[in-house]
Amino acid sequence: MAFVDLRKDLECTLCLDIFTDPVTLRCGHNFCRVCIDRVLVTQEGSGGYSCPECREGFMERPTLLRNIALTNIAECFLSTQPDQEEAGVRCSYCIHSAVPAVMSCLHCKASLCDNHLRVHSKAPEHVLCVPNISLQNRKCSVHKKSLEYYCTEDAAFICVYCSAKKHQRHRVETLAAASEKKKKKLRNNLPKLMADTKEAKKRVQSLEERRRKAQNKADGETKRVTALFRDLRRQLDNLEKRVLSDIIRQAQQVSQSYNDVIQQLEIKEEKLSRKIRHIEELCNMTDPLTVLQESDTGDLCDTEDRERHDKQLHDGGDLDVAGISHTLHTGLSDIMSRVIDNVPITAKLSRPRPHPTPTTQHTQHQAGGTEIGAAQQTSGLQKYADISLAVNTAANNLLISDDRKTASRTDRSQNRPETPKRFEEYQVLSSRRFSSGRHYWEVDVGRSDVWRVGMCYPSIARRGDQSWIGGSNKSWGLCRGYNQYSVIHDRKVIRVPDMIPSDRVRICLDYEAGQISFYALCDPIRHLHTFTAAFTEPLQAALWVYTGCVKISGGNQRR
Repeated sequence: MAFVDLRKDLECTLCLDIFTDPVTLRCGHNFCRVCIDRVLVTQEGSGGYSCPECREGFMERPTLLRNIALTNIAECFLSTQPDQEEAGVRCSYCIHSAVPAVMSCLHCKASLCDNHLRVHSKAPEHVLCVPNISLQNRKCSVHKKSLEYYCTEDAAFICVYCSAKKHQRHRVETLAAASEKKKKKLRNNLPKLMADTKEAKKRVQSLEERRRKAQNKADGETKRVTALFRDLRRQLDNLEKRVLSDIIRQAQQVSQSYNDVIQQLEIKEEKLSRKIRHIEELCNMTDPLTVLQESDTGDLCDTEDRERHDKQLHDGGDLDVAGISHTLHTGLSDIMSRVIDNVPITAKLSRPRPHPTPTTQHTQHQAGGTEIGAAQQTSGLQKYADISLAVNTAANNLLISDDRKTASRTDRSQNRPETPKRFEEYQVLSSRRFSSGRHYWEVDVGRSDVWRVGMCYPSIARRGDQSWIGGSNKSWGLCRGYNQYSVIHDRKVIRVPDMIPSDRVRICLDYEAGQISFYALCDPIRHLHTFTAAFTEPLQAALWVYTGCVKISGGNQRR
């Protein structure tokens, strides 16, 4: 009774539980610190504070003083109270104190501690089990008798009265017999369960191994991709430096060309100024004899100087944007080829093919009223065209290799049958025709001193000068003769100003844009010329060989 009264005195009036960190107000009432703090917070802004128990008011928020004595008493009280969860089931016979039970007797419907278990009856009907609070659940809810039987038809636990009345026609067993049957069934299931457990364990080990391999593979791929992107950044940096260096070099050359012309014009301007002053002096003279005796003033503004300056500016007065773009795009193409080579085969098979995109445009100029100058290409990558030579078009003074990649000049006639498609001399076409798309192919010309390469319509003449590449309006070509490079179309020739330091040339076709471009595969790659036309037929690659041999080379080789 004393404990009950003490508990009431130790309860906080706010939370109705034993004090936790109790504090005292000026009025003498005690509360848990957290509880009174919560109340005072709600009173803020109301003009004052008050004790929740006696309603004594305070102008300012009251100071909370910790009640050490009350704290000690509350802690001491809590230490003497048994933990309900730990106490569990208590002994039914220890009435003066709460002693935990260690077993329960199903016959006596009682729980026993160690001491009472020692003197308990050992008779078979006194069945012991772990302590159970709900012993009443082991009695029949109707007759309040012990559940002693099991009805197999209703799967119900019943007492002796139920077996004699409601379940008298059912198959009834004692709990012990039903328990033994269930134990036997469970024992029979044990081998299968053990086998299933073993199989599950093996499967777990297998999955763990697969997971480990997958993780190792992911780690390897992470390292490979990291190295790949590091290499890509390095290659892109090198390509950027190379392209920027090319731009700076060309800009310096362009600036020098303009400076040279400006310097020449300034010198000429000074001479003209002196001549003007001299003429003005002569015009002001009154002596006719003196005027007539002066030498002729001449004409310094001759057309030849202007044409020379225009040619000088035309040859080096602008950036070769096409060459810069081609260097950039070829470099990017090589980098992408390396990336593709590093991709696993399965990824290559599943990756969609990229569609070709257009290439960058640069300035055009006119020649003889026909647009044959440097055409404008749109930016993007072109497809390498695998070119083979059509033997049925080859002249009899050309020897075609077995792989149909090389054409050689020969003095021995090949005695091929005469057909409308065969050229009279020196020339051969490709077996492939192009009627759409963007393509390029390359030729090794290092073993020939006189040659022509290019593209033409299938309807090109097969005899006479018009059959040669560039000899009519049906073909466009790049040619070399007497150490001089030129581009030619419809018999109109444009010379390439400088020597080409390369034995390989590239021919690019953009059919929809109507462009055929020629490049020297030196370092850096140099754009030579671009023809522009509205194509009216498919195009075929063409070779014209006067000395030595020329060979179609692989366009996917890296340089």
